[in-house]
Amino acid sequence: MTVQDLPTLNASLNTIAGILLLFGYISIKQGKKELHKKLMISALLVSAAFLTSYLIYHYHVPSKKFPDLGWIKTVYLVILIPHIILAAVMVPMILKTFWHAFRGEWEKHKKIARITFPIWMYVSVTGVIVYLMLYQWFK
Repeated sequence: MTVQDLPTLNASLNTIAGILLLFGYISIKQGKKELHKKLMISALLVSAAFLTSYLIYHYHVPSKKFPDLGWIKTVYLVILIPHIILAAVMVPMILKTFWHAFRGEWEKHKKIARITFPIWMYVSVTGVIVYLMLYQWFK
């Protein structure tokens, strides 16, 4: 594996994180607390692996510019800009959500998880879309 392979790895890790998040959400709605815990810890670990890989990639390779394709570039930017903003915001939110769960502060955990989950899911899904647009569809 080379540094050039990392965008594909990153998209794969984002996909896995999104799937784990979705099943974690479903499991807690079904009252399966132990399964929820395992899935959410897995999502955290996969997201941490993604962040590590992402930082390594961008340390070695400058950001890739999206080609000037008119309205398609506008669509790309409409997806990318909130993705970047929410990706920065979500890290402390995820850590706070996990902190409350770790401490057994369930009401605080539930309160912030209701906000953290959709943001984390949005960032995971749009991360894959950004990858597809930048590295697969419109290279």
